[in-house]
Amino acid sequence: MQRALPPLNALKAFEAAAQCLSFTQAAARLCVTQSAVSRQVKLLEEQLGVVLFDRRGGQLKLTAAGHQLLPVLRQSFDRIAWTVGGLADQQTLSRLSLNVPPTFASRWLVPRLGRLKALHPSLELSITTRFEDELLERNELDGAIRFGAGEWSDIDAELLLQETHVAVCAPHLLEGRRGSEVDLTRHTLLHVLRDDNRFHTWEHWLQAAGIDGVETSGGMAFDVLELAIQAAINGVGVTVADRHMIGRELRRGDLVQLLDVEVTGHQSYWLVTRHEQQESTNMALFRRWLRQEIHDPPSGFSDHE
Repeated sequence: MQRALPPLNALKAFEAAAQCLSFTQAAARLCVTQSAVSRQVKLLEEQLGVVLFDRRGGQLKLTAAGHQLLPVLRQSFDRIAWTVGGLADQQTLSRLSLNVPPTFASRWLVPRLGRLKALHPSLELSITTRFEDELLERNELDGAIRFGAGEWSDIDAELLLQETHVAVCAPHLLEGRRGSEVDLTRHTLLHVLRDDNRFHTWEHWLQAAGIDGVETSGGMAFDVLELAIQAAINGVGVTVADRHMIGRELRRGDLVQLLDVEVTGHQSYWLVTRHEQQESTNMALFRRWLRQEIHDPPSGFSDHE
């Protein structure tokens, strides 16, 4: 049966414009002129007999028809790209491309990759550490590990690790003191930033510890937890860190915990993949290996040893 479909260029122009909500940005993405994108979208609207964009006020907004068409087009184009990519490069069958948060990558994942390689020597990993993985826009990614609350309606997410916050510093900063003897007003507090705003981990930990009178607006702030941890190891100050990320330093004594206080974080690490994406053998292997590492870690890798 012959399919009655609009021209491919018109569909591509609409998808790009709908994602950018800008004909100019869509044109740059497609390497064509702005007028060409506008013309193709207009052609599509005429063929479908519906208006896809509200153009009033100088800003593009999707109409109800546009909202209905966009997810169908995006899924269809994604499936075409995955299939064509697999046919064009058979070498990708043994490669797994993932985006991973930088601190999780350096402190949790990379130290364990030797065991993954021993179990699956033919598996080739490609790992990036972008803050925004753009999983739905970057077809070369097979999946990602994300840090957040798991509230992503447009992807499938599996919980990996729930944050557990503890206050730590280099041993010499405590000068033999422990527990309630520690005066945090005498130490520099190390914070972590996200979008120029500090996470409230210090406030949550102090409340759980029942400690008042500590000013949390000062100190030093870093855009990744890795830097705050390194600063703490080097004696710069005290930080609140996820226990999963500092298990090695606690075991070796490079860091010590101030109080026997642990606070469950508001965010977690998740393995995320696209909706309706058929899971490859490589992703299935990686998923099973992650579960094994988390729930039954080898000796020397447990975060609570």
